Amino acid sequence: MEQIREYFEKNFELTEQDWQIFSSKLIQREFEKKHLLLRQGQIENHLSFIQQGIVRFYIANQTSDLTFSFAFHNSFVSGYNSFLTRSPSSYYIETLTNTVLWQLTYEDLQEIYRHTNIGNAIGRHASEDLFLKKSQRELSLLNETAQERYINLFAEQPQLLKEILLKYIASYIGVTPQALSRIRKRIS
Repeated sequence: MEQIREYFEKNFELTEQDWQIFSSKLIQREFEKKHLLLRQGQIENHLSFIQQGIVRFYIANQTSDLTFSFAFHNSFVSGYNSFLTRSPSSYYIETLTNTVLWQLTYEDLQEIYRHTNIGNAIGRHASEDLFLKKSQRELSLLNETAQERYINLFAEQPQLLKEILLKYIASYIGVTPQALSRIRKRIS
């Protein structure tokens, strides 16, 4: 729990009272690799902070899954559109490594909003973080080649090669595994 407190203290003025209320609602959960955190059709009930691990977002396809996002330690993860609208998710969220999350339920987050000074700032920060990642992803798909997306992904998250299957990376940058193999040969 200290890791999440340090993260919030870097970004907010966190009073001891606010921390006590906030931390009393946090639940630490550990998940093994390949665990589905959210299934298509399920309503997302958690806003989570990744203490450790890697998570992927994907849409199941008849021929192969379409990976459209990854989330890493010290970041938020949620099927946020489902979380906000309380409607079924149109995608899956899966752990790619053993993962430790600190989770808040939707109801607990609403209570934190009502009873703390910091709650709205934390909620805004989490939603801004998720929005910026989504926007960067969209711009990347519109403005960069697959090779540029691959290079940028590893500049931002160099441990990916060791931890994420290449078929997921290929899907994420929008190419086949064979095309990814050619890109890797060109840049090595």
